[in-house]
Amino acid sequence: MSIAPPRPLGPPLNSLRAFEAAARLGGFAAAASELGVTPGAVAQQIKGLEAWICAELFERRAQGVRLTPLGQHVLADLTEAFDLIGAASQKLRSIAAPLEIRIAALPSIAQLWLSPRLKYLRAAAPEVQFSVTALEHRPNLQREPFDLSLFYAAHPLRPGQIEIERDEIFPVCSPGVAATLKTVSDLERARLLHDASWSDDWTVWLATTPQGLRQPDTGSEFSLYSLAVEEAKASGGVLIGHNALVRPFLLSGDLVAPFSQTVARDRSLVMEKSVATTDSTVLASVVDLLLRDTHTSIS
Repeated sequence: MSIAPPRPLGPPLNSLRAFEAAARLGGFAAAASELGVTPGAVAQQIKGLEAWICAELFERRAQGVRLTPLGQHVLADLTEAFDLIGAASQKLRSIAAPLEIRIAALPSIAQLWLSPRLKYLRAAAPEVQFSVTALEHRPNLQREPFDLSLFYAAHPLRPGQIEIERDEIFPVCSPGVAATLKTVSDLERARLLHDASWSDDWTVWLATTPQGLRQPDTGSEFSLYSLAVEEAKASGGVLIGHNALVRPFLLSGDLVAPFSQTVARDRSLVMEKSVATTDSTVLASVVDLLLRDTHTSIS
């Protein structure tokens, strides 16, 4: 009678994934955010992996965690391995469903820049099924199931980032509110609208004016830029406009720019394609459509 002893078990894939994310991103909380779990779950997975290898991968300190030499030694190999798994999964999905295009975008871009263009995409490519996910942070296109992303990216741009438009900012408001603004100094008495994500917009723009005004502490703050735009259109105050996002409203007359001073920021609206789907002719045509006439009024 042959004897078949039990084979030793390898570490769970989730434990390796949790360690790689925490090591690459520099902490359990950041890894939890990327993986869609709690920091406690990440810590538990890593603890299990450390028990399996009988060695520590992180030094736990009061101010956070730091990789041990052992953890540093294996990080590059694991990152490469998970990148390959992600790319293979992306390619598998792309081949299985070539007419599905999944787009990830910053909420403001999804609502104000992409949304008006979707009907033109559908008309030009009726056979393609589009889905859009609004995210606050740019996804890892090597691993996450998106074909395309639309976000603002800081300069210098990375290889693979396609610049759509440099970000320029300037105050915008309704025509009625604009009639009350004769000089920049009138902003001191105006109701200013603020976007939580771009909290320094007013400070940056005001600093470039001859008066060198400071941003007042008062005003209304919005977590969604599209809501702030609607409030500005409804004569609720003055907002810092981002050229790519407010251009249609300037062309329609719903918003006006009461002052000529604009400030070019060190970032651009960029598009990125998933590396795994770069040979997709469908995706290539969608990218061409989105890049075509980006400065033209779309309503």
